[in-house]
Amino acid sequence: MLFFRSEDAVRQWCSENGQPMRPVVGMEQLWSLAAAWYSNRLASDYRRPKPAEVVEMLKRLGFVEDFWDPTSESFS
Repeated sequence: MLFFRSEDAVRQWCSENGQPMRPVVGMEQLWSLAAAWYSNRLASDYRRPKPAEVVEMLKRLGFVEDFWDPTSESFS
């Protein structure tokens, strides 16, 4: 994970390093993802979420591109 000041800085870094643009995540959205992902990790009955549950959680948080779909083979 890399942190940048702006989306323009991400574009510049990708261009300079020959990397394709991937989805850009703001700090608020990242915090929401972390809070949802780790919310029940310490529960005694914790189990790893199934791919469909991960997809639903990510969609609920606004991560809708194929990049975020654990069943997708695409980064587009």
